[in-house]
Amino acid sequence: MSETPIDESIFVIWSSADPEVAHNIAFMYAHNALLKEWWGRVRLIIWGPSAKLVTKDPDIQAKIKTMMDDGVEVLACRACADNYGVSDELEAMGINVLYVGTPVTAMLKEGWKQLTF
Repeated sequence: MSETPIDESIFVIWSSADPEVAHNIAFMYAHNALLKEWWGRVRLIIWGPSAKLVTKDPDIQAKIKTMMDDGVEVLACRACADNYGVSDELEAMGINVLYVGTPVTAMLKEGWKQLTF
């Protein structure tokens, strides 16, 4: 298997409200993808029920902070966060809360790879 060029990018859509999915799949992959240089740029997109989970689970908050400190870009869907009433809390954590439909479409058109959990 050939090495992935460091200039390629991936975004991980995390929509599950299950903390096990966060810790054992989405976060593990997103964080290692950047630390191990599998991809040059890694974004984690919080979309749907995961937005509410972030604000309720201190372990998830700590892991997101660590990933952000290490360079994983973390975005959250504003429409979903507003629906759950958690936009202000997510922004207070340093998460970029925005309407993600247009950025996701742009990333796909630019050739970013995608995983969804």
